[in-house]
Amino acid sequence: MKSQSMVVAGVMSGTSADGVDVALTRIAPRRNNTPSIELLAHEHFSYPPALRRAVLSAMNAHSISAAELARLNWRLGEVYAEAVVQTISKTIAKHKVKVDLIGCHGQTIYHQGKQEKYLGRPLRCTWQLGEPALIAERNRTPVVSNFRAIDMAVGGQGAPLVPMLDYVLFRDTKRNRILQNLGGIGNLTVLPAGATAEEVFAFDTGPANMVIDACMQRLYGRPYDRNGAVAANGWIIRSVVTQLLRDPYFTAKPPKSAGREQFGEAYVARFLKLCKAHKAQPGDIIATATALTAWSISATCKRFVLPKLANRPTDFIVSGGGTRNTTLMTMLELSLGFTVLRSDDLGLPSQAKEAAAFALLAWLTWHGLPGNIPSATGAKRTVILGSITYA
Repeated sequence: MKSQSMVVAGVMSGTSADGVDVALTRIAPRRNNTPSIELLAHEHFSYPPALRRAVLSAMNAHSISAAELARLNWRLGEVYAEAVVQTISKTIAKHKVKVDLIGCHGQTIYHQGKQEKYLGRPLRCTWQLGEPALIAERNRTPVVSNFRAIDMAVGGQGAPLVPMLDYVLFRDTKRNRILQNLGGIGNLTVLPAGATAEEVFAFDTGPANMVIDACMQRLYGRPYDRNGAVAANGWIIRSVVTQLLRDPYFTAKPPKSAGREQFGEAYVARFLKLCKAHKAQPGDIIATATALTAWSISATCKRFVLPKLANRPTDFIVSGGGTRNTTLMTMLELSLGFTVLRSDDLGLPSQAKEAAAFALLAWLTWHGLPGNIPSATGAKRTVILGSITYA
């Protein structure tokens, strides 16, 4: 199929389960075999409290009924469909656009990137909810979904998938670039100066907002630490962070991926127990959780990333909801020892980035082009990602 210019809506809801981001993009082919991407609009829609509770409950449940999962799948489909409708209605007067395609990541309920035995066979698995048929019908537009599964089928971890967007938008011929996303889970992409797609590498760094948010909910009854104000007034329990950074996930070599399976309820309970053993006040616990995120990213970069980069100027560029946490950003800059930029500084709003990534991946799928980067996911080969639901 000959590549064509299309208006594509990307839909993303991350591991923090705080809501839905929709990025409306115009994607067109270029002569250098990489598409151009123009962000037309971005909207964020918070989950209703009852829906967020249901999503978090499903993620953390040891057992849950098939009926509950089926209903949640369709309810999320309605939420995503409405989010796209509302984004288009807010944008159409300005841009006079018709959406040609939708890429929906869905809500991850379970992700196991590492092989484990189940019923006698080793396997990896992943599951994202959000019924694509509802989204396609409501918008009368084809939907690409289920992006991660085929990468896992060819030996990858199904994550991270954002590196394709990073490669298309941010690679530079003269500067190294490290792109760190701060969602529920942190992930980074490394673009050596002048890199080909085969030279890109990426992996999940561990918790970004996930542990901080969980501690805020338990200790303060708030969904997150607005602007990092609570952490700014607490003391970091350094021995707790040092102990946790010895955990196998942080010391394991990439490629690797993480989720609530590693850093969810059980991890937060362990973290709180360690902090309380030091008689920590609530503010100290939030400061320590924030330091865990910043220091784990810094340690990861110094151990696995910087030694692989040539001695050229290097930009560290951050995106995601964590960029609004000024205490986290300050801790990250201090622990890295160099200036931290935001993707906003390079033309892409940090909150829109992951949604834009799935718009790009949908465009690639529609044109029969691969969307994974094996050096990032660990897959044996490049593959065309996702499944298409026609309107």
